[in-house]
Amino acid sequence: MMQGIHRFPPMERVIYGTPLAEALAQEIERTNVRAIYVLASGTLMRETDAIETVRRVLGNKLAGICARIGAHTLRPDVIAAANAAREAGCDALLTVGGGSVTDAAKMVGLCLGNNVTTPDQLDALRARTSADGRTIRPEVKPPSVRSTAIPTTLSAGEFTHMAGCTDPVQQVKQSYAHPLMMPRAVILDPAVTIHTPEWLFLSTGIRAVDHAVEDICSRNAQPFSDGTSLHALRLLARGLPRVKHDPHDLDARLKCQLGAWLSITGSQNGVTKGASHGIGHVLGGTAHVPHGYTSCVMLPHVLRFNEPVTAERQMWVSDALGRHGEKAADAVAALIAELGLPGRLRDVNVHEDQLDLIAKESMHDRWVHTNPRKIDSAATIRSLLAAAF
Repeated sequence: MMQGIHRFPPMERVIYGTPLAEALAQEIERTNVRAIYVLASGTLMRETDAIETVRRVLGNKLAGICARIGAHTLRPDVIAAANAAREAGCDALLTVGGGSVTDAAKMVGLCLGNNVTTPDQLDALRARTSADGRTIRPEVKPPSVRSTAIPTTLSAGEFTHMAGCTDPVQQVKQSYAHPLMMPRAVILDPAVTIHTPEWLFLSTGIRAVDHAVEDICSRNAQPFSDGTSLHALRLLARGLPRVKHDPHDLDARLKCQLGAWLSITGSQNGVTKGASHGIGHVLGGTAHVPHGYTSCVMLPHVLRFNEPVTAERQMWVSDALGRHGEKAADAVAALIAELGLPGRLRDVNVHEDQLDLIAKESMHDRWVHTNPRKIDSAATIRSLLAAAF
C-alpha cells in the first residue's frame, strides 16, 4: 500500500492573469505593509516602464530599489542589497525579475534575520555536501521579512524555499534554505514577460521542463507531483513553441508561467531531483552558464543515462510532451531544437579543459547523489559531460 505525507508550503497565494498594477495593489492592501524594498532586474529598470508602474503603485510605501543583482546571485550583491534594505527599515520585499533577483530576495531576508552584514558571514548559513553525498544544513533563524515575487522568467525559483548564491572567490554556487524564504505571494502577469529576452524566456522554460521531468523520474516521486509535473509538461510543450512563433501571444506566455509553477511542486514536498539539476548548479556557478541553458545541454544526456532504471516513467514524459513512442531524451532534445536553443556544452562556452573541475565539483551537489541511477564517482560525471560536449 502506498504511503506518504503531503506538506503544504508557507505560500499564501498565487495570482495569475491579473495585470501587475492591480494584483500588486491588492497584495499591499491585504498584507498591510508599510515599507517595501524592491529588487528589480536592471534591464527592466533601464528599458521598460515596469518599475515605474511599481513605483506608482507603492507610492510612499517604497523604501528603496536595488537593480544591481548580477547573474547567479553573487554574494557581494546580496550583502549590498541586504545592508541597504536594513538601513531603509523595510518590512517587506518585492522582486520584479528573473531567478537571480528572486534568489537575491530570499538571501536578503535570510541576511536580515540572521544579522549578516558581510559576505564571509554567509559561510555559517550555507549547506555543505560532501563527495559521498552527505548534506549538512546548519540551523538558521528565519528571514525577518517576507517577499512577494513578480517573475519575468520560467525557472520557478519563486515557488521554493531554497536559494542559490555564488561565492565569486571560490567560483561555486552554494545552497541556502529556510521554509520562510519562500515568497508570501507570487504574481504571474504574462505582459511583464514581454520584455524578457527570447533566449532567456524560452531557455528557462526548458529549466521548468527539467523540474517536471526529474520529479517524474525521481527515486521518491509522489502522486501529487506526478500529476502537476505531467500537466506542466503539457502546458510547456504547447506554450513555448507558440511564444517562439508569436512573442506577443499572452495566452501562450501565461500557459508557460502556469507550467513553470506546476513543474516545481515536487520541490515543495521533498521530491529529490537528479544529475541534470546537480551538474547544472555547477555549470552555473563554476562555468557561468545561464540556468536555462544548463538544462538544455544536460537533460537529454541525463535521461539517456537514467533510462535503464526509469524507462516506464520516461514514457510518461514523452506522452506528456506530445511525442508518444519516442524516447524521452529524443523528445526533450527535439523541443530544445524547435525553440532554437543550444544543445551542447561547447555551444554555451564551456571549454573541454573545464570538464574535470566541473565533474569534481558536481560530486558536492546533493542532487547528483539522488540521481535515479547511482553516480558514485566524478568519472561517471565526466563521461556525461563528454557526451554533452
